[in-house]
Amino acid sequence: MHEQASSPMSPSSSGPKTKKPLDIVVKFALSVFVGSFALIWGGMYLSRPDRSIPPYTVGAQSSQIVTTDVPRGTTDEEIESLVKRFRKVGHQTHDFARMKIHPTTPGDTGGWYRQITIYVFDDHGWTDPEVLVKYLAGDATVINDYERHMRGYYRLQDQEEEGGVGPIPKNGHISSGTRILFKGRVTDSLPVEAEPAQGKPISPF
Repeated sequence: MHEQASSPMSPSSSGPKTKKPLDIVVKFALSVFVGSFALIWGGMYLSRPDRSIPPYTVGAQSSQIVTTDVPRGTTDEEIESLVKRFRKVGHQTHDFARMKIHPTTPGDTGGWYRQITIYVFDDHGWTDPEVLVKYLAGDATVINDYERHMRGYYRLQDQEEEGGVGPIPKNGHISSGTRILFKGRVTDSLPVEAEPAQGKPISPF
């Protein structure tokens, strides 16, 4: 009997396979994908809403008077944090543009926000420009309810400031629903306070 000649081993069975290096195009595509993801997440993080104060919008502005609107259900503590943020801006920069407010004393050599009064409401109806016009005109059908629905206020007159929760004091009269948070000069030192909770940060993980 003749022995069968053994067939030569194929290259595929001659040893462990070596991994083929990634193509340069694949590497580039992967780097673009990872870079885009990092860029998107970074943008989301940097543009995230400030959770140390309640969300608010500016409803109307007439010269130095500004009305702001916070969501219904906003607590007094959250109103307080917003009023104190206005105070912080008044002390540090006087630049209320970052708070979405147009200049109240434009062209004034003493500053574009030398005098400002901010009302805080949790009902959008009271921040309507027409309602503000009626209030400032002294319309008796508006004044009482307008002030009663006020949730907070901040007032800056040159170097004097005041802020509180509830209706703004008028002609020296303080409403029973008003709690004055601070009253003094913007040159006074700000008290050291614990930062409010920031909420859960945005994260892709």
